[in-house]
Amino acid sequence: MRKYKRICLLILDACGVGELPDAAAYGDVGSNTIANCSISTGGLKMPNMAELGLGNIISIKGVLSEAKPSAYYGKMAEKSSGKDSTIGHWELAGLINHEPFPVYPDGFPDGIIDKYKQLTGRGVLGNKPASGTEIIAELGEQHLLSGDLIVYTSADSVFQVAAHTDIVSLDELYRYCQIARDMLIGKHAVSRVIARPFEGRPGEFKRTADRKDFSLTPPGDTVLDKLKSSGYEVVTIGKVDYLFAGKGISRAIHTRSNAGGIDSLIEVLDEDFTGLIFINLVDFDMLWGHRNNVEEFAKGLEYFDRRLPEIIASLKDDDLLIITADHGCDPTTPSTDHSREYVPILVYSKSFINPGKNLGVRNSFADVASTIAELFEVDSFDSGDSFAGGLK
Repeated sequence: MRKYKRICLLILDACGVGELPDAAAYGDVGSNTIANCSISTGGLKMPNMAELGLGNIISIKGVLSEAKPSAYYGKMAEKSSGKDSTIGHWELAGLINHEPFPVYPDGFPDGIIDKYKQLTGRGVLGNKPASGTEIIAELGEQHLLSGDLIVYTSADSVFQVAAHTDIVSLDELYRYCQIARDMLIGKHAVSRVIARPFEGRPGEFKRTADRKDFSLTPPGDTVLDKLKSSGYEVVTIGKVDYLFAGKGISRAIHTRSNAGGIDSLIEVLDEDFTGLIFINLVDFDMLWGHRNNVEEFAKGLEYFDRRLPEIIASLKDDDLLIITADHGCDPTTPSTDHSREYVPILVYSKSFINPGKNLGVRNSFADVASTIAELFEVDSFDSGDSFAGGLK
């Protein structure tokens, strides 16, 4: 089996490739994020992803299948219960979660909000599912007058706290979020508490780039822990370290956009180290999927495709690139929630002698963790089946 000095695990957040067999239980029948985007926009221009084999996984308008793709290709089913980023990333790293995180379609119970007000010494506005931009437009002026915190959730398992930077400093907002994180345990253990600072005047409020996530700590060791304890570097780019609460990570690089994430990845690839690079490109999910912005989602896919040659050019001969996703978020459906979908998998290295093989339909995202563990010769995972032996 070929040895790799570095593995880059690149997550196209929310870029699913079709409903899973249990999609009906999640209200996601008909979801197919990438394919539906291609249909709604008249076709996607993604020649570089097509060359890797994206069009060989499913039918995507504008993306042709290749007779000899330059990558191994396939798709993966999610074994965990749920469809959020934390569960998806944990499974990619080897942890299966059989209980979905709690969600609050009617807002948080009075007991939770009353305790939060007592611990923070501030009142609460909102307490309902909402778009972040819409709720600050609705309640921002009232917040300025009262100093009360804007608390809201979404279809995801999140407790979000928004505050104007002139009223609540960043450090204070982060402290209030840590209070919520410490408080939300047991049956109310939401996946993430998120700080959402904003600025501006009424009618012109806008969120700043100082978002911070306070995630649950993974309940067991992931492939990140196994690599780090074995002396490998584990570098994360984007929101990945938040999703793992920093566990098993050597160095975290935070970014503000897909473009910034790709720039950071290219810089890291220019370094000399041995280990894992784990990057998430979140704009697909955060900016376009949840807002049902099909046109910008499609443009984001095409932008990534245009930048892909830069990423590939930056790879060393002993680097391995794995491109996949963590769930879907189909912007063409009425729902603004994540969607329960298969995710694509494309595996590329400049050193491949015989690429272009179909990895098939994998039974779990955890196959990625098992593959990484085998290639780096660390303890394996029972949760997934490695495909390392087939990469040649």
